[in-house]
Amino acid sequence: MKYLVIIFTLLFSSMSFAQQEKVDLEVNMKNTGLAYKQAVQATQLIEFNTAIDEFIKLVKVSKTAKFYKKAEQSLQGLDKVIAQAELAKKAANKQGLSAAKEPLKNIDNLRKKYHELHEPPGFFELLFGS
Repeated sequence: MKYLVIIFTLLFSSMSFAQQEKVDLEVNMKNTGLAYKQAVQATQLIEFNTAIDEFIKLVKVSKTAKFYKKAEQSLQGLDKVIAQAELAKKAANKQGLSAAKEPLKNIDNLRKKYHELHEPPGFFELLFGS
């Protein structure tokens, strides 16, 4: 009985530690950028699918990160990015890689737009406020 209690304690404590693991958003975003670049540069459909699947997976991991500024907008942006990536994959598989170019370009535009939410303040913004 004593061993059973110890086993359950270890089991549940290890699960709680796994749930508390934080996402290193900076590292995850670098890996996401790499997967995006591989998808854009892919010349074969299988190569594109591998890269875009990895990209989607990494963006979904990013959604679990803690956003300190404008969290709701950040999550909406990530959802839009996922939707465009899935659209790109669907287009590529139906019509070929060239059909994925427009949704991939939209992803880059979304990246630029939503990165502005998390830019550190500039010198004048710190000095005079926003």
